[in-house]
Order: sequence, then C-alpha cells, then structure tokens
Amino acid sequence: MPSTYQMCSVLLTALPLVVLLSTPCHSASAAPDLLREAQDLLPYLREVRRHLHTIPELLYDLPKTSEYLRNQLDKLGIAYKHPVAETGILATIGKGTPKFALRTDMDALPIEEDVDVPYKSTHPGKMHACGHDTHMAMLLGAATLLKAREAELPGTVVLLFQPAEEGGAGGKRFVEAGALHGVLGVHGIHVWPGIPAGIITSRDNTIMAAADRFWVNITGRGGHAAMPHLSIDPVVAASQVVVALQPLVSRETSPTDSAVVSVSEFNTGPGASNVISDSVSMSGTLRAITTSHFERMRDRITEVIEGTARLHGCTADLKWSEQAYIPTINDGRMVAMVEAAAQKLVGAARWQRMAEPTMAAEDFGFLADAVPGAFTFLGIQNEKAGSVHGLHTARFQMDEAQMPLGAALHATVALDALSSHSAASKATKEEL
Repeated sequence: MPSTYQMCSVLLTALPLVVLLSTPCHSASAAPDLLREAQDLLPYLREVRRHLHTIPELLYDLPKTSEYLRNQLDKLGIAYKHPVAETGILATIGKGTPKFALRTDMDALPIEEDVDVPYKSTHPGKMHACGHDTHMAMLLGAATLLKAREAELPGTVVLLFQPAEEGGAGGKRFVEAGALHGVLGVHGIHVWPGIPAGIITSRDNTIMAAADRFWVNITGRGGHAAMPHLSIDPVVAASQVVVALQPLVSRETSPTDSAVVSVSEFNTGPGASNVISDSVSMSGTLRAITTSHFERMRDRITEVIEGTARLHGCTADLKWSEQAYIPTINDGRMVAMVEAAAQKLVGAARWQRMAEPTMAAEDFGFLADAVPGAFTFLGIQNEKAGSVHGLHTARFQMDEAQMPLGAALHATVALDALSSHSAASKATKEEL
C-alpha cells in the first residue's frame, strides 16, 4: 500500500498529463466575447502586420523586427526578456503557475516580392512569404486580449517571439535557453493558403515532417564538348545522381510510409554550350514522417551520391545543414483542447481534423518535443483577397480578415489551458 506522500507525488507528477482532459473552467460564453474583441482589433492587427511586412529580416538577424515588437509590448505594458536566442523575445502576462506558452516565428525569406501593395517589402531580396508577419500580429492581438484579463488569469501566459524558423532552428535554441521551463504546454498557429479562409484544422500525432537540406559539388574534369572522351563529365554523373535518388522513395520507402527527396537546384556555373564544366553544384531536401526512416534515408542519400559520382569517375563533396528539423508531433490532449476552443469560437463546421500530415517542416517540432504541444493551421484561401498563392512564393498574400480569429484562438486556448490545470490541481488537493 503506497504512503500518502507517495500518492501525492504520483498525482502531482501526473497532473500535466490529465489536466488537458479536464473540462475547462473558462466559460464557453467568453469565447464569442474574445472573438468580438479581436475583431475590434482588426485595424491594429492590420497596422502591425503591414509594418512588419515592410521590414522583412532573415534568420537571427532581426534588429528592426525585434525592436518593433518590443515597442508594441511596451505600449501594452507587458514585461519581457530580451534577447533570447540572439534576437528573440520571451514575454509574460500574469504571474505564478501554471504556465502556458503561445509561439510565433519572426523571420522572413530570401525572396524578391512580386506583389504591388503599398506595404511592399522595403528590403530588396527579402519578403514575408510565409505569413510570419501575420503570426506576429496575431500573437500581439492575443496578448492584448489576455492583458485585459490579466487580473483574472489563474497563472502565466508565456509569449514566445522566436527567430530563425526558416532553417535556423530557432525553436531548438529557445528550448535550450529555458524558455519552456515550467510550462505545461505550447500552442502555435500557421496560416495556410491551401485551406479555405476561416477554417481551423489540426491533427493528433505527426502533423509535419522531419526535414534536412543538402548541398553537393560533383567534380570531374572539364574540356571541349566536341571531345568528351578527354573529359570526365560531371554533368552526366550529376544527372545520374538525380535519377539514382528517386528509388529511395519509390522502392525503399514503404507504400504506407511517406518520404520526399527533391533536387531543387542544378548548376554547371557560367560557361558556353560547347564547354564541359569541371563541376556541377546541386542542392535539395529530404523529408520523412518518422525519425527512424528519416535517419536511414539521410544515410542512403549520402551513399547514393558518393557512390554514383565515383562510378562515373568523379568525386562528390556533400554537406548537410547544421541542424535537421525533427517531425512536429502534436499531443492528442492538446489538439482536443484546440478543437474545443475552435468550436466555441466559430462552430463545429469550421473545425476540421486533418486526414494526413503535410511534408512541410517546422521547428515548432522542437518545442512540442520539450512539452505537450499543438500546432494549428488557419485557412486563408480567399480569391477576393488575393490569397491564392502558395507559401514561399513571390506572390504570396494574406487574407487579413482572418487575423482576429487567430488572435482569439490563441487567447482561448491559453485561457482554457490555465483554467483546466487550476481546476484539476484544486480537485487533486481536495481529494488528498
């Protein structure tokens, strides 16, 4: 028979696992109020998003973005710590425990914008083509809603303004900096132009793939194209590499599993049509749903590239990125809470469970690996708003009318999480 102390320890240790199954204390009637208040914030959200859109910055080099966000937090009277992971910000609303985190990414992409709008990027070759400007605006909107309720919060909401999502693994750096210490869960939102505007969707377990990028130089011996026998043609070798990589998916990946190997860049460098180049540079990406298959595929890609180059008398210099992205795996209890929040805000018809994961990748996976997490997609597909182009494209546009919904969803999930944990903790203490 366990002692009373042992029973207390077990119950309190298990508490984070059960609280998300509890009925939220946050009243369902409060959700429509949150959405109405968020809709009133639309002019502010639009102003924030458009300003951020004009100043896109890359990876960790975010001085203007970080300064602007800190100015907004100052105006809201929200305390924060800066810098976190170089240019990131960790803000808090409320006090004490429990703690629940809301996350946004901050960085843009090295893309030249091809949209003629008054708030077009003023930084040549850089663009917010993945909606991170929107994500920041929505989190500031949620912060505004939560700050107005700070006196009633049964705990602390942690706001994570995270740099370097686009390849820099800023999420991992945030975890290493202790940003999630003592946090019971984390929620993130990504706008998604492939889903009709106003639809909220997510799924249990894996929602996004593991990913890594590779760069290859295949070197032979150049020469005159009229005398190929005197050369060691790296173009032929590199072409065979591209072909040889394809069976890794079609013949070495189970039909019930998922993987992607794409060579997206193939360059012989400057030259003439009658010159065989000394070398060919290529780059590409690997994606897989499970970590085990991802690691196996990465080893096989290395073997195939090096072996195929050698077969053709060439050498291959292969490099992978410094940090691969792990799969983004949602916690089922967290997703259930997001579903409940979405239905309170906009009704069951505008909530959808994803049938399958996407092969896109996100460094939110590092956050969800550290604490229970839920990553949610907010549909923005709207022809009238011009929001029909894909992410990471020069013509990507945002349906700004959906920003209040994102802000209200963030706030509702945070309130429900804190209330549920507090209610479960109180019930446990009373039972003991």
